[in-house]
Amino acid sequence: MRFYEQGKVPLTPHMYFVYGDGGTGKTTLFKQFPGRKLLISFDLSTNPLMGDESIDVAVVETSDGPKIQETVMYWINGAIKAGKYQAIALDNLSALQNLVLENIDNRAKDNRQNYQKLQLWFRELSMLLRNSGLSVYATAHQVDNGANGLTDGGRYAADMNEKTFNAFTSTFDLVGRIFLKDGQRWIDLDPEQGNHAKNRIDDRKLIKANELIQQEEH
Repeated sequence: MRFYEQGKVPLTPHMYFVYGDGGTGKTTLFKQFPGRKLLISFDLSTNPLMGDESIDVAVVETSDGPKIQETVMYWINGAIKAGKYQAIALDNLSALQNLVLENIDNRAKDNRQNYQKLQLWFRELSMLLRNSGLSVYATAHQVDNGANGLTDGGRYAADMNEKTFNAFTSTFDLVGRIFLKDGQRWIDLDPEQGNHAKNRIDDRKLIKANELIQQEEH
């Protein structure tokens, strides 16, 4: 456990989690982050990053599946130790969760234990990212809960087991849903709309997608 005397808590880089439909530009948002960056791709959607010389890309292969937990930790710890990156991205958590769950399913028979192990591993991953000293960006697909989840306005959530999502995003500063409206990309950060969302960076509840990083200046 780390201890900081009164008034000496250091400012840590922010962590962002954005979920939404395919084609809404989740991967492209990583270009906004300054400095040298590493993106680890779990769904192979790397075309939006072509030609960007500030981004190194690690793409998961089929052979990585049976050892995906160890592989992810290896790459993240390597990026931290390298000391050359200012930001790291995990794209896409929905795909990563499925790979991890497949491994856990093969090791335990009790379904409740499987999901508990899933939540604990994602919590451990989140803590590693929080303590990395790097800006962190993560994405996920969205699910539409339809009328079953419809309240006054929201019905969307990240395509992840809910408790696993909560365990992973508990350390994140921003969680938002990206969507298209009238040809413009927006990110909803307002939990009162009924969707999974939060913003601990500033007080804005709805931003243009190209202002994801700029909001720190407000």
